[in-house]
Amino acid sequence: MNQQYQDATELAAQIRSGRISAESVIEETLKDIHNRNQELNCFTAITTERALAQAKHIDNKVSLGHDPGLLAGVPFAVKNLFDIAGITTLAGSKINREQPPAPQDATPITKLQQAGAILVGALNMDEYAYGFVTENSHYGATPNPHDLTRISGGSSGGSAATVAAKLVPFSLGSDTNGSVRVPAALCGVYGLKPTYGRLSRKGAFLFSSSLDHIGAFANSVRDLVKIFAVLQGNDPQDPVCTKKPPESNFSVIGNNIADLRIAVADGYFSEGATPEALDPVAKVAKTLNVTQSITIPESHRARAAAYIITAVEGANLHLKNLQSRPQDFDQATRDRFLAGALIPASWYTQAQKFRSWYRRQVQDIFQQVDIILAPTTPCVAPKLGQTTLKIAEEEILVRPNLGRFTQPLSFIGLPVLSIPVKQSTTLPLGVQIIAAPYQELSIFRIADFLEAQIIK
Repeated sequence: MNQQYQDATELAAQIRSGRISAESVIEETLKDIHNRNQELNCFTAITTERALAQAKHIDNKVSLGHDPGLLAGVPFAVKNLFDIAGITTLAGSKINREQPPAPQDATPITKLQQAGAILVGALNMDEYAYGFVTENSHYGATPNPHDLTRISGGSSGGSAATVAAKLVPFSLGSDTNGSVRVPAALCGVYGLKPTYGRLSRKGAFLFSSSLDHIGAFANSVRDLVKIFAVLQGNDPQDPVCTKKPPESNFSVIGNNIADLRIAVADGYFSEGATPEALDPVAKVAKTLNVTQSITIPESHRARAAAYIITAVEGANLHLKNLQSRPQDFDQATRDRFLAGALIPASWYTQAQKFRSWYRRQVQDIFQQVDIILAPTTPCVAPKLGQTTLKIAEEEILVRPNLGRFTQPLSFIGLPVLSIPVKQSTTLPLGVQIIAAPYQELSIFRIADFLEAQIIK
């Protein structure tokens, strides 16, 4: 990717002014992807012809003095569960290869293209978004750009890694139980999971409908703000995306944050992690002069209930193929889906009842505070192929435990941003900035402040 610009915001400004052409940016981006993808394994499809045609269209708008859009000429890529016109939507699977090409783009892609952004390809992921590692038995593992012997996280691993490697300025992923925030933290980029239902999921291959969110990765807060501004808005084609009018006033970002009440999550969110994974939370709290802590009750049960709902809804979606062609699934995915298919209906009902109770407890907490801070992951990126890790002298499984701090928050659809925090270690770590539903603006204000203080 052309390094004459800092991020998508600066790149779009240069293209709009005519200082550089969208075509030259896309040509260089595509060359970089082709040169580095064999090592990084981020892309499963590259939309070369489409991207070049769109770049010429943007340059033509600029030459005619027309508005080329907020994200004019900025290359981006999407997790391969988003529909891309003319390409089969894999969702990380072998089975989906047999499906016909998508007839049209997913709504988020359409919105970004209308804002001038240019799609350059589809990105690797865990099969059917069921995982935190992006070690895909069909399409290979996507390693961490900071250390190619380690995982990028998942399930949106390709989306996080491609931004961390600066192949594209931003990308899209999805988050069911932490699939945006976990790889964002492990790869050292920003990862936004907005409020459940805030962004349209039309044209995305869902995993667990009552938990799935669309999210974004970027290397700056201002880029995320612009992406969010473009993507938000009601969509009658997604029945959960019809509740909240678009936010338009982002002018307060960068202003004083003294009016925001901030606390650190203790209890569950301060246990079961390596000391180095908890250090960034302390660093952020110190920078923000935060002394208050709060306890989100029964978060371990929220995580357990989320497991049940995820497994049941995912298994139900794939039940026919589980019965007729189990050998065509990734083994790790298949076994968890089969387990989900055997869960009694009463367990699912009880998990949903607990979900309502847990949501009310957290709503009460947000009467006392505006922002909650918590670690994103319990450790730095594990090694590729690593199955267990040791925390507090206890040997635990890698795959389920990477999402221990993200899962209880997805469970009730809260907006969360994982921010990268520099540590003495060479491997990245993240901190979650958590707010009440539809309070993304407060999250952006805190992140913008921290970016200037300890991230840049």
